[in-house]
Amino acid sequence: MARSDLLIFVSTLLLFLPLLTVADAELVKSEKFPVVVSTWPFLEAVRAAWRAVDTGSSAVEAVVEGCSACEELRCDGTVGPGGSPNENGETMIDALVMDGVTMEVGAVAAMRYVKDGIRAAHLVMKYSQHTLLAGEGASAFAISMGLPGPMNLSSPESVKKWSDWKENQCQPNFRKNVVPANDCGPYKPNNGAINVSGYKGTESCEMGAIEYRPPLVGPHNHDTISMAVIDKMGHIAVGTSTNGATYKIPGRVGDGPIVGSSAYADDEVGGCGATGDGDTMMRFLPWFKLPSCGEHETRNETRRSC
Repeated sequence: MARSDLLIFVSTLLLFLPLLTVADAELVKSEKFPVVVSTWPFLEAVRAAWRAVDTGSSAVEAVVEGCSACEELRCDGTVGPGGSPNENGETMIDALVMDGVTMEVGAVAAMRYVKDGIRAAHLVMKYSQHTLLAGEGASAFAISMGLPGPMNLSSPESVKKWSDWKENQCQPNFRKNVVPANDCGPYKPNNGAINVSGYKGTESCEMGAIEYRPPLVGPHNHDTISMAVIDKMGHIAVGTSTNGATYKIPGRVGDGPIVGSSAYADDEVGGCGATGDGDTMMRFLPWFKLPSCGEHETRNETRRSC
């Protein structure tokens, strides 16, 4: 896949460039900041972050408040509890927060039994020397640090979605090169076939039949809130939260909790966030497009900054 093809999957890319290039930096800060930007029209999440940062909270604190609001609202059914069941019908949470001042990161992946993903990620940043905790270890840590749990993260809607999927012979799914190909498992390797996602049809080669299947990522079956905040001091933080791709294989971790894949922040450069096909985005790292100096294209202008 060419790098340009990533644009098919990336729904939004946010780019913030340093604006403090004049002597009176404090004046610039007061006129330009704070700023809150989010993927998708998650207005209540943006308002929650704005209320926090506008009353003096840090960029990190505001990001946590904004993403937490989206989790509570279950934005699009793809953020927070009660959405995106995996193959077992269970909802799991991925989240990340990054401080552009200290470069600290806290993240949780495939977290069960705890609904507050972004707050759990923040606790990892504040109370551990780690960057990422996963699975039941992430859940145990979050609960030990005071978050409510354990609890069932499913909802009537997610259970219904999973039940309908089971009745449809577990189609579509994220399996490839397995048998049975068009039914529920248990699955075994099909060593005589190569299954390539992204295309339709069948083709033969020396290694056997190649089965092409359409991509599974589309509106309302995956998503991430990716949020960036610049506070009144001009400091940048980013955060993400998601319950991942619908019908994913249990244990799958997408781009959401992976620093540089879902979001990145650096006070000396800027911040970026993206949402889309996480399995593809982890291969191309959207943050790599965040430059430190040079000409930067935006929708309406070319801007130069160092």
